[in-house]
Amino acid sequence: MLMENVKDSVLVRQYIEGDEGSLEILIRRHKQRIYSFIFSKVMDRDITEDVFQDTFIKVIKTLKRGKYNEEGKFLPWVMRIAHNLVIDHFRRNKRMPKFQSRNDFDIFDVISDGEESMEYEMITSQLHDDVKRLVEELPEDQKEVLVMRIYKEMSFKEIAAATDVSINTALGRMRYALINLRKVIDKHNIVLTR
Repeated sequence: MLMENVKDSVLVRQYIEGDEGSLEILIRRHKQRIYSFIFSKVMDRDITEDVFQDTFIKVIKTLKRGKYNEEGKFLPWVMRIAHNLVIDHFRRNKRMPKFQSRNDFDIFDVISDGEESMEYEMITSQLHDDVKRLVEELPEDQKEVLVMRIYKEMSFKEIAAATDVSINTALGRMRYALINLRKVIDKHNIVLTR
């Protein structure tokens, strides 16, 4: 049987069991799709190469630590890692502007027109959508408190009155909501930079 016809899940298992060649097949099989996805977001070949390499470094580390549990959904998992690394790239570059090393000085390299870039707006919007989707995975009582506190900006006293529980119960539900949200973020391999 040709290795090229083997399912992703089998190749992943073989790689975890020590067959380095299985990872090469996975990379070859999915390189174009992942590379194109990254390039469509960053529109720069060098950055695309860096993000692509970082994606597979993270894939390798996760597989080697035995933390992979996507059950046959290798490509969507890798795409999610690439997506998160693209977001990290834009976050870093928003905070730390990159200057070309050239002899001529261009004032437009150091000043901003004060408007958010389209990429930044798209990423922020995507991040908000991702967080809302993750919040949906919380137990109902925790989700309710989190939504009231974060999105509706209600005080814990107001939340306690609205949900007919004590303030301590409302605080406890918020605490567990945040703990469980962290578990959901880890489960989906989402990287949040601090």
